[in-house]
Amino acid sequence: MSSEYDLTIIGGGPVGMFAAFYAGMRNARVQLLESLPELGGQVQALYPEKMIHDVAGYPAIKGRDLVAQLKAQLDQFPIDIRLNSAVTDVTGAMGDFTITTVDGQQSHTKAVIVATGSGAFEPRRLAVDNATDFENQELFYHIPDMEQFTDKTVLVAGGGDSAIDMALMLEKVAKTVYIMHRRDRFRGMEHNVDLLKASSVQIKTPFLIKEMTRTENDQVQLTMKEVRGTAEEQLTVDKLIVNYGFIADNKVISNWQVTPTMEHRLINVDTQMNTDIPGIAAIGDTVAYPGKLGLIASGFGEAPNAVNQLMMTIYPERRSPLHSTTLFEKNSK
Repeated sequence: MSSEYDLTIIGGGPVGMFAAFYAGMRNARVQLLESLPELGGQVQALYPEKMIHDVAGYPAIKGRDLVAQLKAQLDQFPIDIRLNSAVTDVTGAMGDFTITTVDGQQSHTKAVIVATGSGAFEPRRLAVDNATDFENQELFYHIPDMEQFTDKTVLVAGGGDSAIDMALMLEKVAKTVYIMHRRDRFRGMEHNVDLLKASSVQIKTPFLIKEMTRTENDQVQLTMKEVRGTAEEQLTVDKLIVNYGFIADNKVISNWQVTPTMEHRLINVDTQMNTDIPGIAAIGDTVAYPGKLGLIASGFGEAPNAVNQLMMTIYPERRSPLHSTTLFEKNSK
């Protein structure tokens, strides 16, 4: 049975998008499958306003803008993009895998690249009894639109780079910004912490939110309790952003009939991004190997590696071009 596609990229986050683009440069017949209703993965769904600083060539770029640039790259090639298409099963073998998606559709592909990131995800929610009463009104788990925080008093809860980035972004538009962390020391990169301490953002540590009450003015009165202590503080804000990370799950992969070996919910790969299943590679946050860094920049480097080695396996008679200029010259003829 002949395959409909040379490569199927499973996962439409930034790394999956770049892999599909690079496969397009290799003249591969490509489909890109994404479980969410839009491309961009966690960057687009959770951090569209976050400034990203580790992408080569950009001193800083908003998450949504990075996704838009990646989409512009994709649009140069006839890549089949299917949204709302979670993969429920992979069967077959190298040269003719069958991909089944949640809507029951099936397609055939010679090889597969798994770029599902951390898998299905949802934010770690605030552990306060009535927190759901405030969600998407005063309580948010990401910043969908900066303008709704203009001239507001805002508290960001969290201590990592994402929380610090959010606080520094909000400083430019909000009236007052606080950041609360349960430890005295922040977990962000040293430069980010230095920027935070030099900013006007007011730091509250080490505290956790104990209670929250809506006031008559539609503000939120927060009771913050000292960690490993008895002290309490009250703070009234217009908006609360909780950035405690997210809960991710890649268990859907373990339900496939053809399943790469996984440890601690991550796929084991070799230096060429091959899994232990011939014809299936994996890249991005979903993989584990010695020295792996959980950066978008790392995933961008892994994508061409995976595409090239699979294309060489599928088409051994084709010589892999060394430079992108060579690829574009070839495709323009």
